[in-house]
Amino acid sequence: MISLKSLSIVLFAGIVLVSCNEHISMDLAKENLIPKPVSLTATGSSFEWTKNTQIHVQAGKAESKQIAVYLADLIAPATGFKPKVKELISPLGSRGISLILNDEKSSLGEEAYELTIDSRKITLEAFKPAGLFRGIQTIRQLLPAQIEADSIQETAWLIASGSIKDYPQYTYRGAMLDVVRHFFSVEDVKQYIDYLAAYKMNVLHLHLSDDQGWRIEIKSWPKLTEIGGSTQVGGDKGGFYTQEEYQEIVKYAQQRYITIVPEIDMPGHTNAALASYAKLNSNGKARKLYTGTKVGFSSLATNKEVTYQFIDDVIRELVAITPGGYIHIGGDESNATKKKDYIKFINRVQEIVHAHHKKMIGWADVAAASLNESSVAQFWQTKPVNALKAVKQNVKIIMSPASRAYMDMQYDSISPLGLHWAGYLEVDKAYNWILESEVKGINKDDILGIEAPLWAETIETIDDIEYLVFPRLLGYAELGWSPDANNSWNEYKVRLGKQKERFEMMNINYYKSKLVPWQSVNKGVQTVE
Repeated sequence: MISLKSLSIVLFAGIVLVSCNEHISMDLAKENLIPKPVSLTATGSSFEWTKNTQIHVQAGKAESKQIAVYLADLIAPATGFKPKVKELISPLGSRGISLILNDEKSSLGEEAYELTIDSRKITLEAFKPAGLFRGIQTIRQLLPAQIEADSIQETAWLIASGSIKDYPQYTYRGAMLDVVRHFFSVEDVKQYIDYLAAYKMNVLHLHLSDDQGWRIEIKSWPKLTEIGGSTQVGGDKGGFYTQEEYQEIVKYAQQRYITIVPEIDMPGHTNAALASYAKLNSNGKARKLYTGTKVGFSSLATNKEVTYQFIDDVIRELVAITPGGYIHIGGDESNATKKKDYIKFINRVQEIVHAHHKKMIGWADVAAASLNESSVAQFWQTKPVNALKAVKQNVKIIMSPASRAYMDMQYDSISPLGLHWAGYLEVDKAYNWILESEVKGINKDDILGIEAPLWAETIETIDDIEYLVFPRLLGYAELGWSPDANNSWNEYKVRLGKQKERFEMMNINYYKSKLVPWQSVNKGVQTVE
């Protein structure tokens, strides 16, 4: 029996809130986690986060403390709580929430975590801080969807009890954002980063240059942004990131354990650079700015030494403000470059990237050249011939097949945004594939991971981004993280449908696919002794 002293019921806006000293029965196995964890065991009880709940970290672990503060800030708007973050010599076993770095967990990898929840405490353990951060996203999803609200919500903040052991299938799980065809502000990019972080993705590929614009300040070549950054598709005013703004983006991503991969596309897709500097053109004449959407018509002067000085300067300045290990050099659709010149160009640019102590990524077209085994080829085309050439050179592949992974593809023929040159891409088609089974000859050992590109010909606002990204992004996150054996469209679509309330609390402009059973989740609770 529950006494009146131990049970209080508050009626607020038609919602009955239960707060008591007794355990609340909940089933962890019925939670709708995306990505799906590697293993999960439910114990039938729950933990309640209250205004008195504290977050504990090990003394002297600065990154752990930073993650704890992130968690406290995350839950504050919806709960009204201001959790204290305390450093303890040994927080293991403490009531409340403990974030613990444990060298004995090294075998699981840098992003792995183990989460144990009972009625008194939550213990999150990981080998590295990245694992703690990924585990925080699981705690976030185990809280009611109202946790995403930006104002105080009246509900009990219950988390189902049990244990989760979790780690990613692939080390590279990313998305791309094209900020060239249409320019997006620093705040928009940060919002995109937050969306990736929420679903345990760890790479943001920024497409920073193309025919329509140049979006990153290069101090040794200032006209790139003065001229090349001045416009965008449709002829509207463009924009660019100063190096300080870019570093702000990089730091924001680092705090969420996301690596920024900057792309400077070359030798094609370079009209903005060619309009900025006449000497980069074969004929020595500057091109006119371009605001259309055609491809394959531009090329740097691959036989001029000034071109390679330009590339070296650009990469040198980028490397100085990019702590991640990769520089993406594009290399796709270079139809205006003769094949022999293209091969020489890619070989030399690869050497420049390596000279600056970074690894080169290129669209799979670069496999026409002689690739170093440390380089990476990104498979995107509808036919895999170039990706297979890369595999034969022992080069790792990022899987981004346009017909499966391009988030700028329309969902169907009446979608108001997107293109369809690679076909329509409904939510089931975006999820229902296996990376190593997509192309015969590309096996799991050949694959670095997955990336879902978003090209910006048809999008101009964060709402536009959200419409094309959600809900497909969640499927890509799961394909990159969860074991293939755990993945099933029929089961996944139910979990996805129950993200509805969370999306709406986050004010996400998501596509309401008819293939998904969208429903709000009213977590039924049963009070037991």
